[in-house]
Amino acid sequence: MKPVIALVGRPNVGKSTLFNRLTRSRDALVADLPGLTRDRHYGEGRIGERPFLVIDTGGFEPVAKEGIMFEMALQTRQAVAEADVVVFIVDGRQGMTPHDKTITDYLRKTGRKVMLVVNKSEGMKYTSVTADFYELGMGDPYVISAAHGDGVNDLVVEALDFAFASRPDAEQMGEHVDHGVKIAIVGRPNVGKSTLINTLVGEQRVIAFDMPGTTRDSIEVPFEREGKQYTLIDTAGIRRRGKVFEAIEKFSVVKTMQSISDANVVVLLLDAQQDISEQDAHIAGFILESGRALVVAVNKWDGLQSDDRDEVKIDLDRKLDFLSFAKTHFISALKGTGISQLMKSVDAAYAAATANLSTPRLTRALQEAIEKQEPKRKGSTRPKMRYAHQGGQNPPIIVIHGNALEAVSEPYKRYLERHFRDTFNLVGTPVRIELKSGKNPFAREQK
Repeated sequence: MKPVIALVGRPNVGKSTLFNRLTRSRDALVADLPGLTRDRHYGEGRIGERPFLVIDTGGFEPVAKEGIMFEMALQTRQAVAEADVVVFIVDGRQGMTPHDKTITDYLRKTGRKVMLVVNKSEGMKYTSVTADFYELGMGDPYVISAAHGDGVNDLVVEALDFAFASRPDAEQMGEHVDHGVKIAIVGRPNVGKSTLINTLVGEQRVIAFDMPGTTRDSIEVPFEREGKQYTLIDTAGIRRRGKVFEAIEKFSVVKTMQSISDANVVVLLLDAQQDISEQDAHIAGFILESGRALVVAVNKWDGLQSDDRDEVKIDLDRKLDFLSFAKTHFISALKGTGISQLMKSVDAAYAAATANLSTPRLTRALQEAIEKQEPKRKGSTRPKMRYAHQGGQNPPIIVIHGNALEAVSEPYKRYLERHFRDTFNLVGTPVRIELKSGKNPFAREQK
């Protein structure tokens, strides 16, 4: 499981700036717009070869009793409960405030590992910028500038060291090969995920937690079907962002993101009796970005009339057309109909995602694609593709070598992706195309 870092502090201390730098995104929270700051924001980061999840939170008011600030405080408390390490950010230019002391008192009671970070320290001496904050009794502060990046890498490296020290088996969690294919069941609340899991396992498996923090560990359900070993990864129903704060979820959003990343195959479960929503498309997009093999299952199919079924299929084609590589099954998790075909597609998607593609076969397929349709010229330059080899699995990565490949258009890359998918029957998995141009031997002579 990826380590989880939560960013906590009062408003305007630079939490969102640090979040954006860690995730290399622009998904900043604006603390003075209450409608945007009630929810936790989640992102993925990486330092070297070490990936992690980071949670951004709104301005924290631990003593708030009602209104927007109370709802924001609930979100921050949940983020702290989910985190392996809490990064408590204070403002080095403004100095320590009573608000910082209140947050410190709360964090000390949680038992979480807390790193005190003094932000906005650019151009200031360590002794002067940290002097006030020793009064908080949280040890030597870390000094950074989120806006300029000063000290950020060192901070994250230490945070990850703390995270792995708190659960030393974390780095070995991906090595349990005896558990078979890992399948994450994801979707909105009440689409039938638990029913599907109970049907697959063959017993009633009820998982319910009513305390924040109890859902941080991985929940895996091993089972055997037709002589094959599988592990189901149960996940929370992902609500719209504006709805997450209304109830403590059975599983957190961060758990679902981790489950997708840890899975070999993801089953995206939809409700046939509800419209396909923007949130369904958002979940599908995250699965696609993660490169996971995918099977789409439309549940509660038995409750629809013929005309309604036709409308659902049209809606699927229109709203989730970017998942055309994945098989879609229409099932009833309660009655068990369609489950056998669903599992066959899970097996096929896993086989496609982990397929070994030989260099000679890939190169022949590349030449066949070029013969059917050459890449377009860009100015006076036409890309020359010479050979292809496999650069990775889960998802399959096909690396193409040649000259002037920077001129290859995105539509042509998608054409190649479809050609390789059809040639090697790569159904149920994304395919990544990487282009590598050879160096120009005369480049040094050019001025």
